[in-house]
Amino acid sequence: MRRKLLKSENCYLHVVDPQERLMAQIHESERVIGTIKKMVRCAEIIGIPIIANTQYKKGLGLYVEPLEELLVDVPRPDKVEFNAIANPETLALVNDLAPTVDTALLVGVETHICIYQTAMGLLEKGIVPWVVADGVSSRSEVNSHFGLAHLRDVGAIVVPAEMIIYELLKKAGTAEFKAVLPHIL
Repeated sequence: MRRKLLKSENCYLHVVDPQERLMAQIHESERVIGTIKKMVRCAEIIGIPIIANTQYKKGLGLYVEPLEELLVDVPRPDKVEFNAIANPETLALVNDLAPTVDTALLVGVETHICIYQTAMGLLEKGIVPWVVADGVSSRSEVNSHFGLAHLRDVGAIVVPAEMIIYELLKKAGTAEFKAVLPHIL
């Protein structure tokens, strides 16, 4: 059960597989891309570490634009595992995060496969997954819907991006708020 508000020092953002060939098949892909972009920009401003993955880049390609250029300097191990945490390179990046990090903000695709299995891997590791509901999807709307429902059932927090962003900002009028505002309006 959730007992505290989010704090930036406790979070990292994990971007999972928004790649060219996969995103072309994703339900409401433009919404997902826009939300991922918003979350990346906000994480950069607020100072939240970002880890990303690709799924079999040889077959599924690079990230879609504008995410490819936005995340060019972010560690992005290529994986074949559906659970990103089961990938040794990704696990090493997560293990290297500050010891205060106990929350992962998850965005990407597909909700019922890689997002779900990554959330399960995070839970096993003692990290609480916060699934950004408007920043994930699947090829099928039904699979995404049931994926989100099951994620909630197993202990993930499922909320929209703005709820997370405003919770991290805590109040208006700060320099961070003013820097984030153009990305959320």
